[in-house]
Amino acid sequence: MNSTQDHKDFVLGAVILAAGASTRMGRPKLLLPWGETTVVGHLIRQWQQAGAKQIAVVCAAGDSGLEAELDRLGCDAKNRVRNPNPERGMFGSIQCAARWPDWRPDLTHWMLVLGDQPHLRLDSLRLLFEYAAGNPRRIVQPIHGGRPRHPVCLPRAHFTPLAHTTAETLKDHLKNQFLELDYCAVDDPGLDLDLDSPADYQKAVELYLKDA
Repeated sequence: MNSTQDHKDFVLGAVILAAGASTRMGRPKLLLPWGETTVVGHLIRQWQQAGAKQIAVVCAAGDSGLEAELDRLGCDAKNRVRNPNPERGMFGSIQCAARWPDWRPDLTHWMLVLGDQPHLRLDSLRLLFEYAAGNPRRIVQPIHGGRPRHPVCLPRAHFTPLAHTTAETLKDHLKNQFLELDYCAVDDPGLDLDLDSPADYQKAVELYLKDA
C-alpha cells in the first residue's frame, strides 16, 4: 500500500528528537552504528519509507558530532532544529519543534519520534501512519502490552499549541487532551525498549536483526 497516494489530505512531518546527552549510554546514541548506517541515518530513512514528507532533526545547539553526521547523510541544514536548552529534556525539544518556523505549510500532522527507537519495525510505523490518517482529528499513540508508547502523532490543531503549553511534560499535555486521544494497537516488542544503556543497544540490535 502506498500511504502517500491513499491519503492525500494527510501530510506528515516527522520530528526526530536527538538533543539528549546520552549520559547512561556513555556515547552519543544517534551516532551508534546501525546496519550500514547510524541510528539517526536509519531513523531518517525509515520515516522517508513510512511516508513522512518532511523530516526535521532536533539537535542540541553546538552538537558538532551530530551535525557532522547529518552533513555526511546529506540531511539538509534547513531541516535541523537547534535546541539552545537541551537540559530541559525531551519536552523542551518538542516545544522547540512546535515553535520552529520552517515546517512545510502543507503539513497536516506531526509524528514525535524518539531518537532511540531504530529497532521498531517499518511495518509498525506504516500501521501507525495508516491509523492516524484514518483518524485525522485525533492524537494517535501506539499501545503495546496495555501501555501507551511512542512515537505519537498529532494533528496541527494539537501540535502547534505545544509551543506555549503550560504542561511540564508530553505525558501531562496528553492527559489534558484525553478526549482527543486515540490508541493504535501495535504488536511490536520493540515499543517496550529504549536505548538507554549499552545493554539496551545490544538487545535492540538483536531484535532488529531477528526481524530483518
